[in-house]
Amino acid sequence: MQKLVLKSVMLGNEIRDILISGNKFAKVTRSLTEADYKNAEVVNCSGLAILPPFYNGHCHAAMTLLRGYADDMPLQEWLTKHIWPFEAKLTPKDIRVGSRLAVLEMIKSGTVFFSDMYWHREETIKVVEEMGIRATIGVTIADALQTPELTEASFKFLKDHRMESDRVSLAVMPHSIYTTSEKTFKRCVKVAKEEEFILHTHLSETAKEIRDCKKQYGCTPVELMDKFGALGGNFVAAHCVHLNDSDITLMAESCSAAILNLCSNLKLSSGIPKIPKMLENGMLVGLGTDGASSNNNLDMHEEMKLASLLTKVASSAEKLPASEALKMATSNVAIAYGIPAGAIAEGLLADAILVDLKNESMTPCHNLVSNWVYSADRSAIKHVICNGKFVMKNRRVDGEADIIKEAEQTARRLAK
Repeated sequence: MQKLVLKSVMLGNEIRDILISGNKFAKVTRSLTEADYKNAEVVNCSGLAILPPFYNGHCHAAMTLLRGYADDMPLQEWLTKHIWPFEAKLTPKDIRVGSRLAVLEMIKSGTVFFSDMYWHREETIKVVEEMGIRATIGVTIADALQTPELTEASFKFLKDHRMESDRVSLAVMPHSIYTTSEKTFKRCVKVAKEEEFILHTHLSETAKEIRDCKKQYGCTPVELMDKFGALGGNFVAAHCVHLNDSDITLMAESCSAAILNLCSNLKLSSGIPKIPKMLENGMLVGLGTDGASSNNNLDMHEEMKLASLLTKVASSAEKLPASEALKMATSNVAIAYGIPAGAIAEGLLADAILVDLKNESMTPCHNLVSNWVYSADRSAIKHVICNGKFVMKNRRVDGEADIIKEAEQTARRLAK
């Protein structure tokens, strides 16, 4: 079994030795034994701190090819007049190219997991397997955006597949209540419940969505999910910008999870979610970036800092301290997707980032987590580990120049 020793690394405010055996943290201790070092790769981590990496709870990976393509307009206009027409031109190979660029960007900014809702899922699965990180890949379903034959093919895919590997799982992902019919959405709920899949959808993202839902169904989108039987421990909703108090109670009491996409929703002028109210009611709240066409990057560090700042300005300075903001970007997302990871602890999957304490933004280091959340940025990340293996060493990812070159060429062709 492969062994990796991280020697003399800062964890919290203490220097520790860490043994990774296979894909898990085996020991986190002051001093390892001679037997622990036998046949192990030893990395001297003096001057480095270890932190949990980011888990991106909602993303459209291949939309990196649309970065900057259509900006500064509201969601519905952005989607219908620009994004959907561009996406109609994407081939499976284009999806692969865009997803590879997305995974590169995520690794270099400290992310080792993402939940992806997009098309041609097989291409994104291949990329994740190749590049060594984790993902929950959505089988995306939307009556309004695909033919009946494609919808049936998606349900068949779910029947025939589940775990693609120890790092890649599938989820049922009806796009939204405004692109998926009631009959099809209920079918998605049924499949997810019976087959124990995660059920993930866009929910309560805009004021227009709320108005339209009330007009069509006589209730809010969250109340509609309750009527459909969707709420529960396997339900993960993206955005959740416009939840009322009753919606928040329903989500919290049902153990449903919310993934907030703060940068994207601010940029699209969709609104600011009620983070203090969500946390006060005990909701499981995680973070995601959304797609690079609306964010316009996949940097979870920005989402983490922004979550804390927006919470403070909406309530008080002591709300959502750095340690809790970090959980929203790490362990909370891992919990939502059923991944035993998101912290540096024995028995958990060995995912981590190693941060350079000599980086200017980490100096001085009165408080490691505070520096990481409020001060630093991706430039402080030196190494990234996923599943017990390095996916980035010394800020370099294998093949990154070729990935960027191919993405540039593909985006230019599609924009013509």
